[in-house]
Amino acid sequence: MIDPITGALLAGADTLIGYLAEHVITCLIPAFFIAGAIAAFVKKDAILKYFSPDAKKSVSYGIASVSGTVLAVCSCTILPMFAGIYKKGSGIGPAVTFLYAGPAINVLAIIYTAKVLGFDLGLARAVSAVLLAIVIGLIMAAIFRRHDENVRATAPARSYGNGDDERPRWATLGFFAALVGILIVGASQLPWTIKFPVVYLLTLAVAVLLIYFFERDEVTDWGYETWDLAKKIFPILLIGTFALGMLAYFLPPETFAPYFGETSIYSTLLAALVGGILYMPTLLEVPIIGTTFGYTSGVMAGGPALALLLAGPSVSLPSLMVIYRVMGAKKTAVYAVLVILFSALAGLVYGTIVG
Repeated sequence: MIDPITGALLAGADTLIGYLAEHVITCLIPAFFIAGAIAAFVKKDAILKYFSPDAKKSVSYGIASVSGTVLAVCSCTILPMFAGIYKKGSGIGPAVTFLYAGPAINVLAIIYTAKVLGFDLGLARAVSAVLLAIVIGLIMAAIFRRHDENVRATAPARSYGNGDDERPRWATLGFFAALVGILIVGASQLPWTIKFPVVYLLTLAVAVLLIYFFERDEVTDWGYETWDLAKKIFPILLIGTFALGMLAYFLPPETFAPYFGETSIYSTLLAALVGGILYMPTLLEVPIIGTTFGYTSGVMAGGPALALLLAGPSVSLPSLMVIYRVMGAKKTAVYAVLVILFSALAGLVYGTIVG
Protein backbone atom coordinates (compact mmCIF):
# COMPACT_ATOMS: atom_id res chain seq x y z
CA MET A 1 0.00 0.00 0.00
CA ILE A 2 1.34 3.42 -0.98
CA ASP A 3 1.67 5.91 1.85
CA PRO A 4 -0.04 9.32 1.38
CA ILE A 5 3.17 11.28 0.82
CA THR A 6 4.40 8.92 -1.88
CA GLY A 7 0.97 8.85 -3.47
CA ALA A 8 0.82 12.64 -3.54
CA LEU A 9 4.29 12.88 -5.07
CA LEU A 10 3.37 10.34 -7.74
CA ALA A 11 0.12 12.21 -8.46
CA GLY A 12 2.02 15.47 -8.79
CA ALA A 13 4.58 13.93 -11.11
CA ASP A 14 1.87 12.29 -13.23
CA THR A 15 0.00 15.59 -13.59
CA LEU A 16 3.18 17.46 -14.50
CA ILE A 17 4.31 14.87 -17.05
CA GLY A 18 0.87 14.87 -18.64
CA TYR A 19 0.87 18.65 -19.08
CA LEU A 20 4.43 18.68 -20.39
CA ALA A 21 3.76 15.93 -22.89
CA GLU A 22 0.50 17.37 -24.20
CA HIS A 23 1.03 21.10 -24.19
CA VAL A 24 4.63 22.30 -24.00
CA ILE A 25 6.15 21.45 -27.39
CA THR A 26 3.12 22.20 -29.56
CA CYS A 27 1.59 25.03 -27.53
CA LEU A 28 3.73 26.83 -24.99
CA ILE A 29 7.04 27.09 -26.85
CA PRO A 30 5.49 28.71 -29.98
CA ALA A 31 3.35 30.90 -27.71
CA PHE A 32 6.43 32.15 -25.85
CA PHE A 33 8.05 33.13 -29.16
CA ILE A 34 4.88 34.97 -30.25
CA ALA A 35 4.60 36.83 -26.94
CA GLY A 36 8.30 37.71 -27.09
CA ALA A 37 7.92 39.03 -30.63
CA ILE A 38 4.99 41.22 -29.60
CA ALA A 39 6.97 42.62 -26.67
CA ALA A 40 10.01 43.29 -28.88
CA PHE A 41 8.47 44.65 -32.08
CA VAL A 42 5.31 46.54 -31.07
CA LYS A 43 5.99 50.05 -29.84
CA LYS A 44 4.55 50.75 -26.39
CA ASP A 45 4.46 54.54 -26.74
CA ALA A 46 2.19 54.23 -29.76
CA ILE A 47 -0.39 52.58 -27.51
CA LEU A 48 -0.01 54.49 -24.27
CA LYS A 49 -0.53 57.84 -25.96
CA TYR A 50 -4.21 56.96 -26.51
CA PHE A 51 -5.03 56.66 -22.79
CA SER A 52 -5.64 60.39 -22.26
CA PRO A 53 -9.09 61.45 -20.96
CA ASP A 54 -9.47 63.56 -24.11
CA ALA A 55 -8.80 60.71 -26.52
CA LYS A 56 -11.70 59.41 -28.56
CA LYS A 57 -13.50 56.79 -26.46
CA SER A 58 -13.85 54.23 -29.22
CA VAL A 59 -10.09 54.41 -29.72
CA SER A 60 -8.89 54.69 -26.12
CA TYR A 61 -11.11 51.93 -24.72
CA GLY A 62 -10.62 49.71 -27.75
CA ILE A 63 -6.84 49.91 -27.51
CA ALA A 64 -6.83 49.59 -23.71
CA SER A 65 -8.95 46.43 -23.87
CA VAL A 66 -6.52 44.57 -26.12
CA SER A 67 -3.19 46.20 -25.25
CA GLY A 68 -2.44 43.52 -22.68
CA THR A 69 -1.41 41.35 -25.62
CA VAL A 70 1.29 43.91 -26.38
CA LEU A 71 2.38 45.46 -23.12
CA ALA A 72 2.40 42.68 -20.52
CA VAL A 73 1.62 39.08 -19.81
CA CYS A 74 0.56 38.90 -16.20
CA SER A 75 -0.73 40.94 -13.27
CA CYS A 76 2.76 41.31 -11.82
CA THR A 77 3.76 43.43 -14.84
CA ILE A 78 0.34 44.98 -15.48
CA LEU A 79 0.22 46.57 -12.01
CA PRO A 80 3.35 48.76 -12.25
CA MET A 81 2.41 49.80 -15.78
CA PHE A 82 -1.11 50.66 -14.63
CA ALA A 83 0.34 52.71 -11.76
CA GLY A 84 2.61 54.53 -14.20
CA ILE A 85 -0.05 55.52 -16.73
CA TYR A 86 -2.54 56.37 -13.98
CA LYS A 87 -0.15 58.74 -12.23
CA LYS A 88 1.00 60.29 -15.51
CA GLY A 89 -2.50 61.49 -16.41
CA SER A 90 -4.42 58.64 -17.98
CA GLY A 91 -8.18 58.74 -17.91
CA ILE A 92 -9.48 56.43 -15.19
CA GLY A 93 -11.68 54.55 -17.66
CA PRO A 94 -8.96 53.48 -20.13
CA ALA A 95 -6.54 52.81 -17.25
CA VAL A 96 -8.99 50.47 -15.52
CA THR A 97 -9.88 48.83 -18.82
CA PHE A 98 -6.20 48.13 -19.37
CA LEU A 99 -5.81 46.89 -15.78
CA TYR A 100 -8.67 44.40 -16.07
CA ALA A 101 -8.10 43.10 -19.57
CA GLY A 102 -4.31 42.93 -19.49
CA PRO A 103 -3.78 39.70 -17.52
CA ALA A 104 -6.83 37.99 -19.05
CA ILE A 105 -6.21 38.83 -22.71
CA ASN A 106 -2.50 38.07 -22.92
CA VAL A 107 -1.45 35.78 -25.75
CA LEU A 108 -0.03 33.02 -23.58
CA ALA A 109 -3.12 32.76 -21.37
CA ILE A 110 -5.61 32.67 -24.25
CA ILE A 111 -3.64 30.09 -26.23
CA TYR A 112 -3.06 27.89 -23.20
CA THR A 113 -6.71 28.11 -22.12
CA ALA A 114 -7.95 27.12 -25.58
CA LYS A 115 -5.46 24.26 -25.84
CA VAL A 116 -6.02 22.75 -22.38
CA LEU A 117 -9.59 23.67 -21.45
CA GLY A 118 -11.11 23.81 -24.94
CA PHE A 119 -11.43 26.28 -27.77
CA ASP A 120 -14.91 27.42 -26.72
CA LEU A 121 -13.78 28.41 -23.23
CA GLY A 122 -10.64 30.07 -24.59
CA LEU A 123 -12.70 32.11 -27.06
CA ALA A 124 -15.25 33.00 -24.39
CA ARG A 125 -12.44 34.16 -22.12
CA ALA A 126 -10.93 36.41 -24.79
CA VAL A 127 -14.22 37.96 -25.90
CA SER A 128 -15.58 38.38 -22.37
CA ALA A 129 -12.36 39.95 -21.10
CA VAL A 130 -12.44 42.59 -23.83
CA LEU A 131 -16.14 43.39 -23.46
CA LEU A 132 -16.18 43.43 -19.65
CA ALA A 133 -13.01 45.52 -19.50
CA ILE A 134 -14.66 48.21 -21.62
CA VAL A 135 -17.89 48.11 -19.60
CA ILE A 136 -16.08 48.26 -16.26
CA GLY A 137 -13.87 51.09 -17.50
CA LEU A 138 -16.85 53.12 -18.71
CA ILE A 139 -18.66 52.64 -15.39
CA MET A 140 -15.58 53.70 -13.43
CA ALA A 141 -15.24 56.79 -15.63
CA ALA A 142 -18.90 57.65 -15.07
CA ILE A 143 -18.69 57.20 -11.30
CA PHE A 144 -15.40 59.05 -10.87
CA ARG A 145 -15.81 61.84 -13.42
CA ARG A 146 -13.99 64.27 -11.13
CA HIS A 147 -10.77 62.30 -11.61
CA ASP A 148 -10.74 63.02 -15.35
CA GLU A 149 -11.67 66.64 -14.76
CA ASN A 150 -8.67 67.04 -12.46
CA VAL A 151 -6.43 65.31 -15.01
CA ARG A 152 -7.53 67.70 -17.77
CA ALA A 153 -6.92 70.70 -15.53
CA THR A 154 -3.40 69.69 -14.54
CA ALA A 155 -2.19 67.69 -17.56
CA PRO A 156 1.12 68.90 -19.04
CA ALA A 157 1.82 68.82 -22.73
CA ARG A 158 2.61 65.30 -23.87
CA SER A 159 5.16 64.22 -26.41
CA TYR A 160 5.32 60.76 -27.96
CA GLY A 161 7.32 59.16 -30.68
CA ASN A 162 5.58 58.90 -34.01
CA GLY A 163 6.27 55.20 -34.20
CA ASP A 164 7.45 55.34 -37.83
CA ASP A 165 9.01 52.13 -39.07
CA GLU A 166 11.08 51.81 -42.21
CA ARG A 167 10.30 48.10 -42.49
CA PRO A 168 7.46 47.24 -44.91
CA ARG A 169 4.26 46.55 -43.05
CA TRP A 170 3.70 43.32 -44.95
CA ALA A 171 7.00 41.95 -43.64
CA THR A 172 5.94 42.43 -40.03
CA LEU A 173 2.48 41.01 -40.70
CA GLY A 174 3.97 38.06 -42.54
CA PHE A 175 6.37 37.42 -39.67
CA PHE A 176 3.57 37.27 -37.10
CA ALA A 177 1.34 35.26 -39.45
CA ALA A 178 4.08 32.65 -39.87
CA LEU A 179 4.56 32.40 -36.09
CA VAL A 180 0.83 31.98 -35.53
CA GLY A 181 0.73 29.42 -38.33
CA ILE A 182 3.46 27.38 -36.60
CA LEU A 183 1.41 27.44 -33.40
CA ILE A 184 -1.86 26.45 -35.07
CA VAL A 185 -0.38 23.65 -37.17
CA GLY A 186 1.78 22.34 -34.33
CA ALA A 187 -1.17 22.19 -31.92
CA SER A 188 -3.52 20.63 -34.47
CA GLN A 189 -4.48 16.96 -34.70
CA LEU A 190 -2.91 16.57 -38.14
CA PRO A 191 -0.45 13.68 -38.58
CA TRP A 192 3.22 14.56 -38.26
CA THR A 193 3.78 13.66 -41.89
CA ILE A 194 1.78 16.79 -42.68
CA LYS A 195 2.72 18.87 -39.65
CA PHE A 196 6.47 18.63 -40.06
CA PRO A 197 6.73 19.89 -43.67
CA VAL A 198 4.31 22.76 -42.99
CA VAL A 199 6.06 23.81 -39.78
CA TYR A 200 9.42 23.56 -41.56
CA LEU A 201 8.27 25.84 -44.41
CA LEU A 202 6.77 28.36 -41.97
CA THR A 203 9.98 28.35 -39.90
CA LEU A 204 11.96 28.93 -43.09
CA ALA A 205 9.69 31.87 -43.92
CA VAL A 206 10.33 33.36 -40.47
CA ALA A 207 14.08 32.99 -40.97
CA VAL A 208 14.00 34.66 -44.40
CA LEU A 209 11.97 37.60 -43.08
CA LEU A 210 14.32 38.03 -40.13
CA ILE A 211 17.40 38.00 -42.36
CA TYR A 212 16.17 40.48 -44.96
CA PHE A 213 13.80 42.81 -43.07
CA PHE A 214 14.87 42.90 -39.41
CA GLU A 215 17.96 44.35 -37.81
CA ARG A 216 20.25 42.13 -35.79
CA ASP A 217 19.53 44.14 -32.63
CA GLU A 218 15.81 43.56 -33.13
CA VAL A 219 16.30 39.81 -33.43
CA THR A 220 18.45 39.89 -30.30
CA ASP A 221 15.72 41.80 -28.45
CA TRP A 222 13.19 39.19 -29.59
CA GLY A 223 15.35 36.41 -28.18
CA TYR A 224 15.83 38.31 -24.93
CA GLU A 225 12.11 39.01 -24.50
CA THR A 226 11.22 35.38 -25.23
CA TRP A 227 13.80 34.11 -22.75
CA ASP A 228 12.71 36.67 -20.15
CA LEU A 229 9.11 35.48 -20.38
CA ALA A 230 10.08 31.82 -20.28
CA LYS A 231 12.35 32.11 -17.23
CA LYS A 232 9.73 34.11 -15.32
CA ILE A 233 6.69 32.00 -16.14
CA PHE A 234 7.79 28.46 -16.97
CA PRO A 235 9.34 27.53 -13.57
CA ILE A 236 6.22 28.77 -11.78
CA LEU A 237 4.07 26.72 -14.15
CA LEU A 238 6.12 23.59 -13.53
CA ILE A 239 6.15 23.95 -9.75
CA GLY A 240 2.51 24.99 -9.62
CA THR A 241 1.28 22.15 -11.82
CA PHE A 242 3.21 19.62 -9.72
CA ALA A 243 1.76 21.10 -6.51
CA LEU A 244 -1.77 21.03 -7.94
CA GLY A 245 -1.37 17.36 -8.78
CA MET A 246 -0.39 16.70 -5.18
CA LEU A 247 -3.31 18.77 -3.91
CA ALA A 248 -5.73 16.81 -6.10
CA TYR A 249 -4.54 13.61 -4.40
CA PHE A 250 -5.71 14.86 -1.00
CA LEU A 251 -8.56 17.02 -2.29
CA PRO A 252 -10.05 15.37 -5.39
CA PRO A 253 -12.07 17.50 -7.82
CA GLU A 254 -15.29 15.81 -6.71
CA THR A 255 -14.95 17.80 -3.50
CA PHE A 256 -15.96 20.95 -5.40
CA ALA A 257 -18.88 19.43 -7.30
CA PRO A 258 -21.55 20.73 -4.87
CA TYR A 259 -20.26 24.27 -5.35
CA PHE A 260 -19.19 24.42 -9.01
CA GLY A 261 -20.84 21.36 -10.55
CA GLU A 262 -23.51 23.34 -12.35
CA THR A 263 -24.00 26.85 -13.66
CA SER A 264 -26.08 29.13 -11.46
CA ILE A 265 -25.81 32.65 -10.17
CA TYR A 266 -24.57 31.24 -6.88
CA SER A 267 -21.86 29.05 -8.41
CA THR A 268 -20.56 31.76 -10.75
CA LEU A 269 -20.60 34.38 -8.00
CA LEU A 270 -18.72 32.04 -5.66
CA ALA A 271 -16.18 31.30 -8.39
CA ALA A 272 -15.68 35.03 -9.02
CA LEU A 273 -15.24 35.62 -5.28
CA VAL A 274 -12.64 32.84 -5.11
CA GLY A 275 -10.89 34.46 -8.06
CA GLY A 276 -10.99 37.81 -6.26
CA ILE A 277 -9.13 36.34 -3.29
CA LEU A 278 -6.87 33.65 -4.71
CA TYR A 279 -3.62 34.73 -6.35
CA MET A 280 -2.97 32.74 -9.53
CA PRO A 281 0.29 33.32 -11.42
CA THR A 282 0.01 33.58 -15.20
CA LEU A 283 -1.00 30.30 -16.87
CA LEU A 284 -1.39 28.51 -13.54
CA GLU A 285 -5.09 29.38 -13.54
CA VAL A 286 -5.50 26.85 -16.36
CA PRO A 287 -4.37 23.73 -14.44
CA ILE A 288 -6.08 25.06 -11.31
CA ILE A 289 -9.41 25.06 -13.12
CA GLY A 290 -8.68 21.97 -15.17
CA THR A 291 -7.15 19.77 -12.46
CA THR A 292 -7.94 21.11 -8.99
CA PHE A 293 -11.55 22.14 -9.66
CA GLY A 294 -12.04 19.36 -12.20
CA TYR A 295 -13.19 21.17 -15.33
CA THR A 296 -11.37 18.76 -17.67
CA SER A 297 -12.96 15.77 -15.89
CA GLY A 298 -16.46 17.24 -16.08
CA VAL A 299 -16.74 18.09 -12.37
CA MET A 300 -16.72 21.88 -12.78
CA ALA A 301 -19.31 23.47 -15.04
CA GLY A 302 -18.45 25.97 -17.77
CA GLY A 303 -20.07 28.97 -16.09
CA PRO A 304 -18.04 28.91 -12.86
CA ALA A 305 -14.91 28.08 -14.89
CA LEU A 306 -15.27 31.21 -17.01
CA ALA A 307 -16.11 33.37 -13.97
CA LEU A 308 -12.93 32.19 -12.26
CA LEU A 309 -10.88 32.75 -15.44
CA LEU A 310 -12.15 36.31 -15.74
CA ALA A 311 -11.85 37.36 -12.09
CA GLY A 312 -8.78 35.41 -10.99
CA PRO A 313 -6.03 36.97 -13.11
CA SER A 314 -7.41 40.51 -12.76
CA VAL A 315 -8.02 40.80 -9.03
CA SER A 316 -6.60 39.08 -5.97
CA LEU A 317 -5.80 40.18 -2.45
CA PRO A 318 -2.16 41.04 -3.30
CA SER A 319 -3.10 42.97 -6.45
CA LEU A 320 -5.91 44.83 -4.69
CA MET A 321 -3.43 45.99 -2.06
CA VAL A 322 -1.27 47.48 -4.81
CA ILE A 323 -4.27 49.05 -6.57
CA TYR A 324 -5.38 50.56 -3.25
CA ARG A 325 -2.05 52.37 -2.95
CA VAL A 326 -2.49 53.76 -6.46
CA MET A 327 -6.19 54.69 -6.61
CA GLY A 328 -7.28 54.79 -2.99
CA ALA A 329 -9.81 52.74 -1.05
CA LYS A 330 -13.03 53.94 -2.70
CA LYS A 331 -11.98 53.41 -6.31
CA THR A 332 -10.38 50.08 -5.47
CA ALA A 333 -13.50 48.81 -3.70
CA VAL A 334 -15.75 49.82 -6.60
CA TYR A 335 -13.38 48.21 -9.09
CA ALA A 336 -13.25 44.93 -7.14
CA VAL A 337 -17.04 44.75 -6.84
CA LEU A 338 -17.51 45.45 -10.55
CA VAL A 339 -14.98 42.78 -11.54
CA ILE A 340 -16.60 40.13 -9.34
CA LEU A 341 -20.17 40.94 -10.39
CA PHE A 342 -19.50 41.16 -14.13
CA SER A 343 -17.28 38.07 -14.11
CA ALA A 344 -20.07 36.14 -12.40
CA LEU A 345 -22.61 37.48 -14.90
CA ALA A 346 -20.45 36.54 -17.88
CA GLY A 347 -19.98 33.06 -16.45
CA LEU A 348 -23.73 32.70 -15.96
CA VAL A 349 -24.48 33.75 -19.55
CA TYR A 350 -21.79 31.47 -20.98
CA GLY A 351 -22.79 28.50 -18.86
CA THR A 352 -26.44 28.94 -19.80
CA ILE A 353 -25.65 29.13 -23.51
CA VAL A 354 -23.27 26.14 -23.66
CA GLY A 355 -25.30 24.11 -21.19
